[in-house]
Amino acid sequence: MSLLSQNYLSQFKDAINELTRFTMVYKFAMDELNTKINILQEEFQYVHDYNPIEHCSSRLKSPESILQKVIRKNIDFSLPEIKENIKDIAGIRISCSFISDIYRISEMIENQKDVELVDRKDYIKNPKPNGYQSLHLILKIPVFMSDREEEVYVELQIRTIAMDFWASLEHKIFYKYNKDIPDRLKKDLKDAAFSAAELDKKMESIHKEVNQLKKVNEEEELGDLLSLDLPKNMMQSILKDLNGSLKLLE
Repeated sequence: MSLLSQNYLSQFKDAINELTRFTMVYKFAMDELNTKINILQEEFQYVHDYNPIEHCSSRLKSPESILQKVIRKNIDFSLPEIKENIKDIAGIRISCSFISDIYRISEMIENQKDVELVDRKDYIKNPKPNGYQSLHLILKIPVFMSDREEEVYVELQIRTIAMDFWASLEHKIFYKYNKDIPDRLKKDLKDAAFSAAELDKKMESIHKEVNQLKKVNEEEELGDLLSLDLPKNMMQSILKDLNGSLKLLE
């Protein structure tokens, strides 16, 4: 191996090592946001008796992947430049039951005092040309190290199960296919995305209607209880439980 090649190899290894240390703080930021999401999941499960989060996954870009993106986007190889120009080094994806859950979760996370919303791309209201739908948020999360506080970018994607199904299969179908996709296949792909979107709307409509039926049923049961001659303290306890159930359905 020539001296020049050895020098390039040494520089490449140094760059990878530097990026490895750099990405450590992104892992911590991802852990912070995952903790917030886990708390919301448990709260919904045990307090509200309904959990809108079906699945949550996370990933951290490898140093090699970051370096490839630096070269592809022609970014100066300095950590401040990488931090400001590559905001998806840490990424979390949440799959929800219904479209309304997406905005509900987004609002709850954005309203947390130590979370700053940097950017929002709503591909649900404005789908990509190929039909892709999802809500993308770039968040800034504080990470408290032993000697400093760092503000770190984390990308959060929130989508329904149907949206995630389409996106996952689209990625698998065209993985490592770098040529132009025939127009016929582009149309079929977009049609499939439209079908998934229609399924989301239909399932949410059914969900809302069933919730209304549950509410009517709860009110009927409440009326039946009021007609019974029960001790006052027992009646108050039953009414308290029923009122709590009714509020969850609103």
